[in-house]
Parts: sequence; C-alpha cells; structure tokens
Amino acid sequence: MIQTAPTQPSWPRAIGIGIAVSVLTAIVMIALLKVGVSPFPKPPSLAFAETLLGRPLPMPVGLLFHTVYVTFWSVVFVRYFPRKTLPTALGLAAVLWVVILVVFFPVVGWGLAGLAIGPQLIPASALPHLLFGLLLWGLDRYVGGHGGT
Repeated sequence: MIQTAPTQPSWPRAIGIGIAVSVLTAIVMIALLKVGVSPFPKPPSLAFAETLLGRPLPMPVGLLFHTVYVTFWSVVFVRYFPRKTLPTALGLAAVLWVVILVVFFPVVGWGLAGLAIGPQLIPASALPHLLFGLLLWGLDRYVGGHGGT
C-alpha cells in the first residue's frame, strides 16, 4: 500500500478564504460603526494606515490594510497550521487580539489596551477577533476542499 503525504491547501484556496474572512469581518465592523454602536473613534485599520503614512486617508485605504492583515493571517492558518481545529483558530484569534491591545493600540495613540479612549475598546476589539477565529475555522473546514482535522 502506498501512503502519500498530506498536501498543503493551495495558495488560491488559502488566499480566497482570507479575503472572504476579511470581507465578512469588515461588513460587520462597518455596520456597527455606521449604526453608532462601535466605540472605536475610527476603524482600527484606518487608524493604523493613517499612523503609518502620517496623514488622513479615505476609508478604502483602511479596508485595504484590513484585507492584507486578515488575509495574511488566514493564509498562515490555512496553509501552515498543522491542527486546524476550532480551538486552534480561536487561539490564533486570541493571540492576535492581545497583540492589538499591547502593540497596535499604543502605536495608533489609543494607549495600552485602548484605555486612552476607554475600557470599552477591550471587549469591542475582542468581538471581531472572535468572529475572525470562527469564520477562519468554518471557511477552512467547509469551503472548497478538505480543510481542518
């Protein structure tokens, strides 16, 4: 009997999942911002783009930064994580959430954990990361080919 090594998911599949996760999470975040429920002063990806480039930018630039970031981490998960379980996807989401709190928020001037804006940024930033983990796992598992184990 010949055994074959498991193959990595294709680049197009991994990138497609990343873009889908990016679009779905962006829709939720923008909807919450538009109805006035979001406590963020502006979308975090737009705040980062403006900080990086040193000037005010239109929303599409922030969405582009969001898409690149989310797609990158989605590709890392889909192509390179050996165990693609729900706890693993949620673990990645949790690690990225902590990075946002202790690195990203201070860089954009919102303080450690966003506390310069207010403590509400802590749970508000956890929600999209939870959604990221759930969508990433679900799309990897159920869309286009055999995904997780």
